[in-house]
Amino acid sequence: MNYKEIFFFVAKCLTINHKAHNKSIVEHALHSNTVEWDEVVKLSTAHYVFPALYCNLKRASLLTYLPKDLVIHMEKITSLNRERNKQIINQSKELNNLLLENNITPIFIKGAGNILELLYEDIGERMISDIDIIFSEEDYSHAFELLSKNGYSSIYETEYHFPEFKHYPRLVKEGQIAAVEIHKEFLSEKYADEFNYDFIINSCFTYDDINLLSYENQLILSILSYQINDNGIHYKSFSLRNAYDVFLLSNKVIPKDLFNGFKKLYMPLNCFLASCFEVFNKPKTLRYNSSNEIELYLTFFNKQLNNNKFRKKYYQKTKKILFIKNRLKIILKSFFYKKYRVWLFKRITDKDWQKEKLIKLGIIKP
Repeated sequence: MNYKEIFFFVAKCLTINHKAHNKSIVEHALHSNTVEWDEVVKLSTAHYVFPALYCNLKRASLLTYLPKDLVIHMEKITSLNRERNKQIINQSKELNNLLLENNITPIFIKGAGNILELLYEDIGERMISDIDIIFSEEDYSHAFELLSKNGYSSIYETEYHFPEFKHYPRLVKEGQIAAVEIHKEFLSEKYADEFNYDFIINSCFTYDDINLLSYENQLILSILSYQINDNGIHYKSFSLRNAYDVFLLSNKVIPKDLFNGFKKLYMPLNCFLASCFEVFNKPKTLRYNSSNEIELYLTFFNKQLNNNKFRKKYYQKTKKILFIKNRLKIILKSFFYKKYRVWLFKRITDKDWQKEKLIKLGIIKP
């Protein structure tokens, strides 16, 4: 199996309990004993869907075709992730109660929001790093102050922090399993005017006293978190974890017509949806509005999957371009905004930062 075949095999495995045709394809591959399990583990782990892969294969009663030691390993990892997510749920509920008691309304988003609303049949499926919460502009700073007073502190040890547009630096608390990100925005400044707190607030719903995004906005954010925040649209790459969320949400709402009101975000949204349609083997719920630009995007996307050397070269090239653009943007902002000037000065005079850069350049040894 080449990279693309492994990629599409893992993707189909994530849909086998919803799409009978994909289950037949997966079963045929398992019967033929052609699956390269080491590569499957490597890819599914890199995309944070290893537990979801196990849960779907187990629900479809297909684990008997896997190597026994692999099944034991998958079961162990999923069990650990399930226990972690139980702790994240408890931590989220504690945060929710604390904030509500102080007249601050939190809206839980992304992975934490998904498990709180029971999007997955098994909470062990979703791998989560942080608890992400968005607040109104009025509640944003109050939420940070309240959590700071209740034992949460910045995960970074430096005395200065980059002036983030979207959220405060991640907060951690001793004895709690997950870091917390307090958001006032979903996306970077370029796109924040199209998808923001005001856009989502009137369609939110409450489940078990917890405020959550509507299914429509959950689906939109699942795409944009990768396409915009992780630069997926620039790399023309793909996240199976985000795509799996989109697939599950597409069984609740049809995404095809959700994007028509967007301008700058229309292409990033539709390109990812088109990629989902391809990767998950054309399910009806993931149909997209085609155009020449989107079809060109898909052609390039498939080219990368077919050619490992080209994919890695393009990734490195794009990474360098984005790095340079980001640094130039910070320098430009420092001419106009004091907070960026202060951060930039403290950064370049930081002895630890200087040492880190000298090590990377090979001028001094670690």
